[in-house]
Amino acid sequence: MAWGCLILAGCLEVVWSTALKLSEGFSRLGWSALTIVGMLASFLFLSQALKTLPLGTSYAIWTGIGALGSVAVGILVFQEPATAARMFFAALLLTGIVGLKLTSAG
Repeated sequence: MAWGCLILAGCLEVVWSTALKLSEGFSRLGWSALTIVGMLASFLFLSQALKTLPLGTSYAIWTGIGALGSVAVGILVFQEPATAARMFFAALLLTGIVGLKLTSAG
């Protein structure tokens, strides 16, 4: 249950960060509202995961999922460059996330 909450929290981080970009500096009401709701929901699920999972592992995985998801959205939605270097470092992030999951209790 805790790992599911943590993964959902990370996915919601991608939602709110994407909405934040689309809000154009909080000048578009709908996207601004989604940003705030997404942030609150992300923190809610992170807080549930933290009841049983280690803080350092949880925070690293939460931000890692958000970072990887944001890179993917940037490339797929906002046509940001998908250079070999960016893909290499995204793969390093993924390796770290998986490694933390595999070596964590909970």
